[in-house]
Amino acid sequence: MSLDPDIAARLKRNEAGLVAAIAQERGTGDVLMMAWMDDEALARTLATRKATYYSRSRQQYWVKGDTSGHTQYVHEVRLDCDGDAVLLVVDQEGAACHTGTHTCWDGDVLLADPA
Repeated sequence: MSLDPDIAARLKRNEAGLVAAIAQERGTGDVLMMAWMDDEALARTLATRKATYYSRSRQQYWVKGDTSGHTQYVHEVRLDCDGDAVLLVVDQEGAACHTGTHTCWDGDVLLADPA
């Protein structure tokens, strides 16, 4: 599967050929996770509406939920203004984070407005 050349031309990849991919929950607006995509992962995501990422550690593609059952159905994919990140607006089934939590962003708060 290959990425549309017009989309590919707009991407600014890192030295490994990857772009950051942020998953955001459609219903709540929660930022769920960040992963990496290359052209093939993005093409697969656009074709199937199943969030497909590239694992840097395993050096292989993975479809979110294939092993965990915690799937992401993709409603929208947006490219940021610089072309170096994509935003996936998804319906999340189960936990998004590999730790088993709904979002990867529920850990340490480094700065917050006082209550």
